[in-house]
Amino acid sequence: MKKIILTLSIIFFGFVNSNSQNITAKKVFGGYKFTQNGKMLKMADVVSALKSNEVAYKLARSAKSNLVISQLLGGAGGFMVGLPLGAAIGGGKANWTVAGIGAGLIIIAIPVSSGANKKMKKAVEIYNAELEQTSYRFKPEFKIISNRYGIGLTMNF
Repeated sequence: MKKIILTLSIIFFGFVNSNSQNITAKKVFGGYKFTQNGKMLKMADVVSALKSNEVAYKLARSAKSNLVISQLLGGAGGFMVGLPLGAAIGGGKANWTVAGIGAGLIIIAIPVSSGANKKMKKAVEIYNAELEQTSYRFKPEFKIISNRYGIGLTMNF
């Protein structure tokens, strides 16, 4: 009986462990929030978690690169818009050409960021799909049987 309980426990915990590796993507303002086992992941953590799946990993690295480009464009654009606004509020002479260029950079950064978020979500979906395929291949069937030797538990897979 102890062997049966031990065997069932090992199988049960094997299923729990294989399904707990999924990464969930939740839509939030400006992108997605990624979590694994209830722990929030940074973009770099998501990329490193996807290393086991080559396709998902390449897509995630591309998404991370695009996100960095988007942040650089958005930051530079914000600075270029903020500088003339600060000068105008402070009573100085504002260079509105610089503000216009900054606004253009911000406008370019928005779709780049959106594309990066979509790529990262797709990478996570690819990763999770492979996990589900590998974790559900093993589907044992348990049956309680009795024969002339006694009562027993069988496992077919």
